[in-house]
Amino acid sequence: MSTAAVNPSAPAVIEKGSSLWADAWRRLSKNRAAMISLFLLAAIFLSCLILPAIPGFLSDPGAQNLEMKNFPPSKEHYFGTDHLGRDLFSRIFYGGRVSIMVGLITTFVSVSIGITWGAISGYVGGRLDALMMRIVDILYALPFLVIVILLGAVLTPQTEKLTEFTVKLFAGSADTASVNEMRTTIEPFTTLVPLFIAIGALSWLTISRIVRAQVQSVAKLEFVEAARSLGLSHSRILFRQILPNTLGPIIVYTTLTIPGVMLFEATLSFLGLGVKPPNSSWGILIEEGANRMLSNPRLLLFPALFFSTTLFALNFLGDGLRDALDPKSSKD
Repeated sequence: MSTAAVNPSAPAVIEKGSSLWADAWRRLSKNRAAMISLFLLAAIFLSCLILPAIPGFLSDPGAQNLEMKNFPPSKEHYFGTDHLGRDLFSRIFYGGRVSIMVGLITTFVSVSIGITWGAISGYVGGRLDALMMRIVDILYALPFLVIVILLGAVLTPQTEKLTEFTVKLFAGSADTASVNEMRTTIEPFTTLVPLFIAIGALSWLTISRIVRAQVQSVAKLEFVEAARSLGLSHSRILFRQILPNTLGPIIVYTTLTIPGVMLFEATLSFLGLGVKPPNSSWGILIEEGANRMLSNPRLLLFPALFFSTTLFALNFLGDGLRDALDPKSSKD
């Protein structure tokens, strides 16, 4: 039996390592449901953000034509028209832009507050930790829907002033048609400021507890003790050493928060507390379709299809990210 000769002078082969994020992406790419959801979300988000910005591509979502009300799908109106003759196709994409914006902005606000609150509470500990968590418990007991209603009533005059200020800022001394067009574009977002504040200010409670628990576990590890022994400041240790090692659960929770926020906005719009007509969101369209589902079921079918697809895709992507970012899920 012959054996292969070993050349002691041959250079050693060093296997290149991979980072946590590279391993996570590799595991995520093997999850078919998560990848399909990622592509669906990219297609829906980009369509809702880009198509309304293309001049002349979509018809005016608020333009009424009573002679063409409840028309079936055609080349002029891909999804047909509603009870006022408005193009349902354009209303879905304009409404999706509002719903997606609500989900992204409020999630960013709530996650930012929750990360900061939970990180400080978990790192400092002691009496400050107990006090901060008792504040979280108190906020959990507040009636969320009542606060949204109160904020909407209190801030309505301020949102109207904000709308006028923003229109004057961007439109300037333009003609009346340009000013009205600018107001149509800006008003759906400025009227949602109370909704952003209410949801963003109270939906950070869960993420703060998650971050607190993660920070407490990471703060006990050896590399944190080494950073303290080197004389690094507490803020640097917390935000540069500890928090980056808690990003996995934070990212997963963020992807699962966006659909919850969008669903809550749809519920408020369904109850008349969210987006105000004639502006549209997926919640408004579903509410209008539910009221007329017997006479024109398309008004409910198409918005519900887009909305449910987005929610399912976000949840599947969140589950996939949870498995991908969990080192224990690696089988190789």
